[in-house]
Amino acid sequence: MTERRYNDDEVAAIFLTAAEGPKTPELQASRTEGLTLAELQEIGREVGISPGAVAEAAKSLELRGRGRSQKFLGLPIGVERTVALNRWVSDEEWERMVVELREVFHAPGTVRSYGSLRQWTNGNLHALLEPTPTGHRLRLGSMKGNARAFMRTGLFVTGVGVAVAIATAFSGNVVHAIPGFGMLMLVGLGMFTSGALQLPGWARLRARQMEDIATRHALPADSAPEAGAT
Repeated sequence: MTERRYNDDEVAAIFLTAAEGPKTPELQASRTEGLTLAELQEIGREVGISPGAVAEAAKSLELRGRGRSQKFLGLPIGVERTVALNRWVSDEEWERMVVELREVFHAPGTVRSYGSLRQWTNGNLHALLEPTPTGHRLRLGSMKGNARAFMRTGLFVTGVGVAVAIATAFSGNVVHAIPGFGMLMLVGLGMFTSGALQLPGWARLRARQMEDIATRHALPADSAPEAGAT
């Protein structure tokens, strides 16, 4: 079996957790291949972090699963987190998970099952329990579709305003057309900005919610804390 390797972002997260501080040791390994746990522990020894602390930090990273985001014009338009549970989720646990999803996201959603594949969806928001050789994998994802629609429409309206400005410049009626194409561009830029401003805060909230859910359910069913527990 190929040994698990950690990329740069994961390495930084592991050392930050292990050291409980902002300083991360300088890494000399290849960025493309990543680092194994043994290599991380060796680096930790050099800066005074115990191998046990590094191993625990790596384990906590695995429990959070892997997150990624989909971008539109450099802004996060979609968020996803996937975690391998390495066990089969019972019908009772899945029902409790659906209740938690509805509470966390304030959405009723629709539940469907296809054999061992289960899903909960609410518009662009979804939670999937997918079968793998070692058990279920939990995949959470969401897309901010209305913000993308605002941004695309805003770009289109702005483009129309620019096209009108160019056309009127050639016709010699620029002075009379300024209010019209000026208003178009203002409306377009306003729509684009309205959509863009929603995205960073929305993405941070969704990423945190998904990480919390993934971490809870990556633990064994008898040791996972209850939703909302402190």
